[in-house]
Amino acid sequence: MAAAIKAINAKIRSNKVLDYVCSTHFWGPVSNFGIPIAAVMDTQKDPEIISGKMTGALTIYAATFMRYALAVTPKNYLLFACHLTNFGAQSTQGYRYLKYWHWGGREAQLAAQGAEAGAAAPQAGA
Repeated sequence: MAAAIKAINAKIRSNKVLDYVCSTHFWGPVSNFGIPIAAVMDTQKDPEIISGKMTGALTIYAATFMRYALAVTPKNYLLFACHLTNFGAQSTQGYRYLKYWHWGGREAQLAAQGAEAGAAAPQAGA
């Protein structure tokens, strides 16, 4: 049995594509892509639920590990792409957070909701 497993492993390792797919240079980034996918999906949600601290931490994390992906040997471009995507998504979320909580976005949204409610009120009484 051990000889069969050894033969299968040798067969896999002799093929460059299969060797890459069976490595941590492939599966690490693939499993890590859940973070940027979730961040991209969150760009469609209400900015009120964005955590500024978590977004800041994930932006720093993505920037740090983008550098790490290129510092290892051999360079891991798939990991770099994962963290670049995450950095872009977190930067977008950070902008949305700042716009909503610090640059008047919340007030504008509340004013628009008030105007909408005010326009609907006379119709409700008729």
